[in-house]
Amino acid sequence: MTELASSPRPRRREFRNINAFTDLTTYRLPPAGIVSILHRVSGALMFLLMPFIIWMFDTSISSDISFARFKAAFNSGLGIVPGWFIKLVALALIWAFLHHFIAGLRHLWMDTHHAAVTKEFGKTSAIVTLALSISIAIVLGLKLFGAY
Repeated sequence: MTELASSPRPRRREFRNINAFTDLTTYRLPPAGIVSILHRVSGALMFLLMPFIIWMFDTSISSDISFARFKAAFNSGLGIVPGWFIKLVALALIWAFLHHFIAGLRHLWMDTHHAAVTKEFGKTSAIVTLALSISIAIVLGLKLFGAY
């Protein structure tokens, strides 16, 4: 025990006021911090694209003609907006929903099992959250763009 107390560790650099131009290139954000920021970004993305979500839902269920127009928008575009861009926005929404859902489950788990939460669990659950949301979004994106 005395060996641990007497062995000097090199001091880590402290970041008190982060300068966006000099410190952000060397600042190491932990995976839990990345997941937290992306959780907020995905929520904001879903909120800002709510009119697009409502349009997709409305045109897909209104009638057979509107559903045909909905499919045509994804295939050939809608006015000046090309179809690939609409698919890309839909893929961003898919990722935002998946990430927000999985990160929300992670937060709920940590809230209900607060005694079992450790730094290691935070890191591994953040990595699992990132891996799941990105991998499922890639699989669904391949389906959306017609790879299979």
